[in-house]
This record gives sequence, structure tokens and C-alpha cells, in this order.
Amino acid sequence: MVDVAFGPEPGPKRGNGPGESYLAMVRRKRMYGGILLAVFVAMMAAGFQLADGRNAGGFWDGLHRLGDFPSEVLAEAWRNRANIPGLFWQFLPSLIETLNIAALSTLLGGLGAMMLALLATRGLARWPRLTPLFRRLMDALRAVPEIVVALVLIFILGGGPIPAVIAIALHTVGALGKLFSEVAENADLKPVEGLTSVGAGWGQRMVLGVLPQVAPNWVSYALLRFEINVRASAILGFVGSGGIGYDLKLAMQWGGGKYDQVVAIFLLLFLTIVAIDRLSDHVRARLVKGRV
Repeated sequence: MVDVAFGPEPGPKRGNGPGESYLAMVRRKRMYGGILLAVFVAMMAAGFQLADGRNAGGFWDGLHRLGDFPSEVLAEAWRNRANIPGLFWQFLPSLIETLNIAALSTLLGGLGAMMLALLATRGLARWPRLTPLFRRLMDALRAVPEIVVALVLIFILGGGPIPAVIAIALHTVGALGKLFSEVAENADLKPVEGLTSVGAGWGQRMVLGVLPQVAPNWVSYALLRFEINVRASAILGFVGSGGIGYDLKLAMQWGGGKYDQVVAIFLLLFLTIVAIDRLSDHVRARLVKGRV
């Protein structure tokens, strides 16, 4: 018989204890992290070499001139700084047009994103078998850049703000739909189950059981997207969609003598983005914490 009164015999213990399992997991994570880091560095080096090889002047040869153009712009704007307040008023109508394009695009895109997000969310979808279809639709809308869609629409519809609104709204549906869907997946399903038990329809379950939970994050994401769309609408002005981007294109084409207008436009855009960011913080604080 084996005497077990005093426990196992002294000496090193065999087997994998919790400590050894944890150390093995840490070693695996470090190995995977090192492999990913090496792949990332290799891709960065290869991409930089390819870009530098195709660059007309060479990156290193032109690096010392990196600040020449900004210095020229700022120097001229400083000499004509007395004109900048008047330029603010001159370009304010164009800024308002840009904001209108961004706001309408965000509104239309947000409404489409809400519907697609609920239809593409697992556990909430009206038609679960069609969930992959709605997800791929959002991927397709998100994959095509706004400027590509705008150029096609300008060719069909002509220049103006309408192509910009449609292009930005379509991209917004794909981008916001993805974010909205991820937020909806984390919603508590108990209110939905309770509404289902009393015979509520799918629309009633979404409006009463899901939207109150996701509204703060959805509004925050929508305002963030509005900020992005302001920049997008300004960029589309370069291809004939109107707004302040068109004025910026003209000012930069003229070159020297118009750089004070370039700085004024950039300052207007910067102040607008700051205002939208502050508005987003204020609205989110009211929705989440119920305070100003």
C-alpha cells in the first residue's frame, strides 16, 4: 500500500499547472506580435521604396524643400493679414453652401444607414437570411470613394451641388451603417423580447426596444460623420460641385497674390470643424448623462 497520509512525495511536480499555461499563452502572444510587427515593417519598407522609386523627383532629394510652399503661403497671408476678416465675409456664403451639402448628405445617409443597420444586425434583422446581402450592400457603398461617384454623376447631371449630395449620402450610408450595426449588436435584447411577447411588430420593437439604447452612440457617430462630410464636400468642390472647395481651387490656381484667400478658407473650415466637434460633445453629454 501507498502511504498517502502526508501527501505526495517531495520533489518537482509534473504536469501543466495554471502558471505554465499562462506563460505558454504569453509566449504565443509575443511570438504572434513579433511576426505581425515584422510583417508590418517589411510592408512599410517595401511600400516606401516603391513610392520613392516612382516619385518624379525623389523623396530624399526634395525633403529639404518640404516647407517652402507652406512658408510662401503663410508669409503672403501675414503680409495681407488685414484682408482676412473681410475675406471671411466674402467666403461665408460658399461655406454655408458647403454646410448645406454636408448636412443634407448626412441626414439622407443617416436615415438609410439606420434602416440598413437594423436589417443587417444579427438578432434584430427583419429577414435574417438576407442579413449577408445587406452587409455586402453596405460594404459596396463604403468601398467606392465619394469623388468617383461625384465625377460619374457630374458627367450625367452636370456640375453643381446635387451630384455632391448624392455621392456623399451614398458613402455615408455604407460608413454609418457599419457603425450603427456594431452598436445595435451590443443592445440588450430583453426589451425586444418583452415587446415580442405582447405582440409588437418588428418596427415597434426597433423603435421602442432598440433605438432608446443606441440613440446616444448613433447621434455621436452621425455628428462625427457630419464633420467628415464637411471636409468631403469641400474636396468635391475641386471637381465642380460648388461650395467653398471651388473657391479654394480658384485661389490655389491663381498662386501668388491669392494665398491670403487660401488661408482665410482654411481658417473658416477649421473653425467650422471645431464648432461641430463642440456641438457633438454637448449633444452626447445631454443624451448620455442628461446634463448640459
